[in-house]
Amino acid sequence: MPNQTILLVTSVEAEKQAILNGLGHTNQISVEIVGVGPMQAAVHTARLLMNKNYDLVINVGIAGGFVNEVEIGDIVVGTSTVAAELGSETKDGFLTLEELGFGESMFSSNPHHRSIIKNALDDKQYATRLGPILTVSTTTGTKETSEKLKRRFPSAIAEAMEGFGVATAANVFNVPMLEIRSISNRVGPRNKEEWKIKEALHQLTTVSSVIKELYT
Repeated sequence: MPNQTILLVTSVEAEKQAILNGLGHTNQISVEIVGVGPMQAAVHTARLLMNKNYDLVINVGIAGGFVNEVEIGDIVVGTSTVAAELGSETKDGFLTLEELGFGESMFSSNPHHRSIIKNALDDKQYATRLGPILTVSTTTGTKETSEKLKRRFPSAIAEAMEGFGVATAANVFNVPMLEIRSISNRVGPRNKEEWKIKEALHQLTTVSSVIKELYT
């Protein structure tokens, strides 16, 4: 799909550098840091979309993967981006914004673009999964919270902190959006000895090289 203008957004410098390692030189793909968390991501992505027209926005970064759903090192292409904490707690359980009638707490990713990217990653035999990615403001640090999130969103396969903010901005500007993550750790207790940050960053280089092949 040549002649597409793509905006890749990520949260921190290490992720940006990993992405740039895979892109090399291209004028068609911009890489920008939009900060950590959904609010920063929404504001800065909106500013970028206001200043230039893009054909596609992709939020790329590392993430935690849910046990029994994905493995550390896998690449996840989000089918949807879900604001996991946006809603109301009641005595009978959590209610989403949709259930409250107040708005949207989930955006589906663009099916055309996610299919193209997923197929390209599969063709190169990278371990790639499709599924919903949760956006949280507080990363999960206990088994109890992990289990609670899975009960609330049983099909979720990963959690990160920026996707819903990026998706909100993209929706306002009517630009297709994807969220792609490489899995660096398991969602649950913070066991840093098991984290594979370096390896997950390397996977971002892989992802960005595939994106370059497809869109330039």
